[in-house]
Amino acid sequence: MNVIHFSANGAPVTLYLHEDHDRLVAHRTRPALIVCAGGCYRWLSPRERDPAALAFAAMGYQTLLLEYSTGEHAGGLRPLRELAETVRIVRERAAEWHIEPRHVGVLGFSAGGHLAASLGVLWHELELGEACRPDALALSYPVITTGEFAHRESADNVTGGDETLRELLSLEKHVTERMPPTFVWHCTGDESVPVENTLLLVSAMQRAHVPYECHLFAGGAHGISVCTQEVETPDAARGAWLGLCRTWLNERFQFTP
Repeated sequence: MNVIHFSANGAPVTLYLHEDHDRLVAHRTRPALIVCAGGCYRWLSPRERDPAALAFAAMGYQTLLLEYSTGEHAGGLRPLRELAETVRIVRERAAEWHIEPRHVGVLGFSAGGHLAASLGVLWHELELGEACRPDALALSYPVITTGEFAHRESADNVTGGDETLRELLSLEKHVTERMPPTFVWHCTGDESVPVENTLLLVSAMQRAHVPYECHLFAGGAHGISVCTQEVETPDAARGAWLGLCRTWLNERFQFTP
């Protein structure tokens, strides 16, 4: 495996690249998965960065870790444009990186889930158009709404207090049939980002006839990432999301690792 660094609209991106295409005919190309960690749009949680990217790399995916803008730089749709540009670059360099350009997904956790879902919902309003539309989304305990059940810090950081952006980024209000197929999971015991965020999204996707799979785990907590001792959240029951997500993505991308 090779590690490649590049930037997307100034945001650093790390690519974990399988290079066995010359030996494994079945893997001349692989799907790509762009990982967006959570952290309230204030920082990027370490437990949702490399551990998640490497977990899916071990499943055979070309994985990328996007260090999108946070804090005072999170407003003005800057993180969204960075993610959109990452998707565009992946497709542009797909042949070089042995990626199937029609199989580019985004995996997001918490605020990173909001970012991933934002691209899924709003891609057609960006300058890049189809070039930045993900082929699938995988959302882990995502922030979705800026309304009643909002995670206030995330909403405040990503909107910068702009009420127009607050309305736009309450994503459950803007879901259409153009949203990519989506896998989403959440814990009912999440006290940081209420499970209602996922329920609102699922209701909107159902109305818009967006293909989706949703898993709600009883109890649990927020920020549990890949649910291992490595990330200090060992949880075998809720860690089942990884296998469920892998099965869903493999089926969606017709990928047999």
